[in-house]
Amino acid sequence: MSEYSDRETAIFARTELLLGEELMGRISAARVILFGVGGVGSWCAESLVRSGIRHLTIVDADTISASNVNRQLMATSLNVGSVKTEVMKARLLEINPEAEIKAINGVYTAETADEFELDAYDYVLDCIDSLKDKMALLYNASASKAKLFSSMGSALKVDPTRIRVAEFWKVRGCPLGSMLRKRMRQRDMLPAKEFLCVYDDEVLPNLGRAPEPEEDPGLFKKAQTNGTLSHITGIFGLTLAGLVIKDIIA
Repeated sequence: MSEYSDRETAIFARTELLLGEELMGRISAARVILFGVGGVGSWCAESLVRSGIRHLTIVDADTISASNVNRQLMATSLNVGSVKTEVMKARLLEINPEAEIKAINGVYTAETADEFELDAYDYVLDCIDSLKDKMALLYNASASKAKLFSSMGSALKVDPTRIRVAEFWKVRGCPLGSMLRKRMRQRDMLPAKEFLCVYDDEVLPNLGRAPEPEEDPGLFKKAQTNGTLSHITGIFGLTLAGLVIKDIIA
């Protein structure tokens, strides 16, 4: 298998059995950048590495908070306060010590966009929560040479059978998708090309009380806190990773 060491060949033996050596070579050569390693992005990152992706850049500016433990793959009660990208990188290297994992403790915004050379990647994956920053990434990534995939909102959902994949303009029933399209039209920031999104049209109300800010300092960065479940965020992330692998082997 192209690029893989003997150890990696053993790790991915079952994957190679399914896909064959040529396709594994394509997977090993692909370069991916993932923005956001939270509830969706963490599961996506792990699935990519377990599938044979060995050139992965992960970008996130947050630290792990207690409220992350219910849905973020790398978050545990023992690493609250740790930098998310550092914990995620360490976990990914435990899976494949020879993978090239670049961890950036930062955030993609209109102001920091020039710091990220999107054309250097084959795939750009969007798992950003902030509406403004997400819009900036989608706009710029759609104009890059990379293939773009995006996660829409994964909060306020319980039913895994309602998770779908559709082109950005065809996403229906997702408040985040609707707001993004509205804002992008208003600001004349229409995507330069089509891209697929993972979404879910279920929108449930919050029935409980959100943690007070002093109980969870990580919540200061978000305008609104919504309930989430790990099986939903996990399926979102795994589906996003699946879109990458599917595209590589097509």
